[in-house]
Amino acid sequence: MEFRNAIEAYAGQPLSGQLLLAVLKEYKRPHDKINELVKQGMLVQIKRGLYIPGPKLKLPVPELFLLANHLYGPSYISLDSALQHWGLIPERVYETVSVTTNPSKKIKTAIGRFTYTSLALPYYAFGIQQVSLTKMQTVLMADAEKAVCDKIVLTRGVILRSVKQTLEILVEDFRIDTARLKELDIKKISSWVKDAPKGKSLAMLVKTLKTL
Repeated sequence: MEFRNAIEAYAGQPLSGQLLLAVLKEYKRPHDKINELVKQGMLVQIKRGLYIPGPKLKLPVPELFLLANHLYGPSYISLDSALQHWGLIPERVYETVSVTTNPSKKIKTAIGRFTYTSLALPYYAFGIQQVSLTKMQTVLMADAEKAVCDKIVLTRGVILRSVKQTLEILVEDFRIDTARLKELDIKKISSWVKDAPKGKSLAMLVKTLKTL
């Protein structure tokens, strides 16, 4: 299958419309060919101008986290998605959750739901790292500390006022593992407090972590 061979080198990566047009440049109407490949199940359209290999091609597809980075940006994986990735919460997460500097947005696609919540700079830029999911797939994701902070900052109604209340929220409401809380870098979180949207709550988080 010529088309399969042409995109095999990009296996595991989102396929941009521009890339597909280059691959299909021999066709008189490459846009129509792309639509035909979608109907045939050789491509799945994630959004306008973004595709992944369809089931008929039997090629590796991008991880949801990588697609999230490409769907709407700038953005990075955070909140429950990152907390689950780092082993802080036990629950499976049924949508891919990210943070962005753009307006908040929800995107429903053929392969899953993606939620983006807005945060402003400079706090947005703290605690982001590149995480290798596979040999070919690297994503932007909050580190464990930033994921916890983002959860506090972006959960409505959560204001941390005491050590006891903070532990209740972290362990009982957020379901974060206490053993993993003990491993968080307190100095790193402390450095973000003055620029955080809920600086006093993050200061209380630091105080609470010091008691563990």
